[in-house]
Amino acid sequence: MESRILILLLRKVLVVLIASGYSNLGAAQETTANGQAPVIEPGLERREIRIPQIDTEDFEVGFFAGVMSIEDFGVSTVIGGRLAYHITEDFFVEMTAGQSDAEETSFERLSGAAQLLTDDQRSLSYYNVSFGYNLFPGEVYLGADRALNMAIYLIGGVGNTTFAGDDRFTLNMGVGVRMIPRDWFAVHADFRDHIFDLDLLGQEKTVHNLEAHIGMTFFF
Repeated sequence: MESRILILLLRKVLVVLIASGYSNLGAAQETTANGQAPVIEPGLERREIRIPQIDTEDFEVGFFAGVMSIEDFGVSTVIGGRLAYHITEDFFVEMTAGQSDAEETSFERLSGAAQLLTDDQRSLSYYNVSFGYNLFPGEVYLGADRALNMAIYLIGGVGNTTFAGDDRFTLNMGVGVRMIPRDWFAVHADFRDHIFDLDLLGQEKTVHNLEAHIGMTFFF
């Protein structure tokens, strides 16, 4: 008889515990549904993602300055401008024009009096149309929180060079780096070779005129 009473008491206690558990569970669900914070909060920090905002304009215009090694005529300052049209993300067409002045040759300096060119003929100017390919587009990091969009590109084309009183068909080829600090502004560093035939010293030969310059361009 006592065992039956004990069993009944245990059953009542078990029923009360189960009912209490369901009541607490319902209260927790109701609290979460009402927008209150859950009992356990995940310790995750949300990272702010910045999407690069690059202008969609396809035209690029600017200027440059640097040095040009005119074969047999020393190294001189070169200045010029460029206009580019970006056909796709990888390919672009560029028009450039530049101007430099040739120094005296070693023969002129040693002879003391002989002048191969007049002052006007020492002026070198060129223009060309080139085709470019962005070989390695990507980013360059300046510290932990700063990254610049950039591309290393190959470029080559044809044009004309006016030098020593004559116009000369010219090939040009080279490599450059374009960095974009702002979505409307870019910085260029280029190295190019201007190739044409020259017969100034009595024998026609193909000359290589190396140019290195730094420039700025603006998208529009």
